[in-house]
Amino acid sequence: MAAFLLGLFLFVSQPPSVPSRPTINEAGASSKTVDYEQRRASSIQNQTQTAVHPNGTRQQLPQTIIIGVRKGGTRALIEMLSLHPGIAAAESEVHFFDWEDHFEKGLQWYASQMPFSYPHQITVEKTPAYFTSSNVPERIHKMNPATRLLLILRDPTERILSDYTQVFYNRKQKHKLYQHIETVLIKNGDINMDYKALNRSLYYIHMQNWLKYFPLSHIHVVDGNMLIKDPLPEMKRVEKFLNLSAQINASNFYFNKTKGFYCLRNHGRERCLHESKGRPHPQVASPILDKLYQFFHEPNRKFFQLIGRTFDWH
Repeated sequence: MAAFLLGLFLFVSQPPSVPSRPTINEAGASSKTVDYEQRRASSIQNQTQTAVHPNGTRQQLPQTIIIGVRKGGTRALIEMLSLHPGIAAAESEVHFFDWEDHFEKGLQWYASQMPFSYPHQITVEKTPAYFTSSNVPERIHKMNPATRLLLILRDPTERILSDYTQVFYNRKQKHKLYQHIETVLIKNGDINMDYKALNRSLYYIHMQNWLKYFPLSHIHVVDGNMLIKDPLPEMKRVEKFLNLSAQINASNFYFNKTKGFYCLRNHGRERCLHESKGRPHPQVASPILDKLYQFFHEPNRKFFQLIGRTFDWH
């Protein structure tokens, strides 16, 4: 009954009006708020910066964070962003804001997980779980309200299938039991609302939480489907959002027919994403796919309304 009521709620309820930030009527007050946030962010950055390396680099808190979504294309995004000389990207997912044992170590520890960067570079980290973790937006805002956030999304049904595929292969490699895709998607003849992967694809619910702390102008949504098909236009939009010089160009990408997706080329070196990326999804019966497409129609509409743009999703 609980699952049924939750499903009914998702379809019937309308997303509340979520202000990007509290409205400030007077320009003077608004300017003071911005100045205060900048001074606060600068103070925190100064307190957490490590000693300067002889070559002029140092570790510092990220000014840009890729917050998700899981199986949305975050690895491809940070690899492509790393083509830009103005970017210093963390190699691994830090999970600072969503893992309590990491968060308790403090911002100094967080900064120590970042790459060494030059003063002119933007430090970037990615942890896809941030987007769907309820307490993360407030924590990032307290660290630095001026943080620029990158969110890469894809068709929610495709994202679920990719999510399942990752878990399937992980369990298979460890010789563990796994459930068939139809079993986790459908429960008692209806969409299984208890399936975590499904809830990760309810983008509008999570976006509402982020917009309580950050203005939409601080969040750039990357079209994950288009990044796979034609990466350059998406990366030019990212460059613009981060106020980076135009450095990434068509010569940085080439289509690998064997793998079936674009690989990267930089200063004569070529590299593709790990072989775990781009795995074939399981075959799903058409009636079940139709159920998913129908289910996500209204949540997608609410998400499009929140961000003021649409995507070519089912």
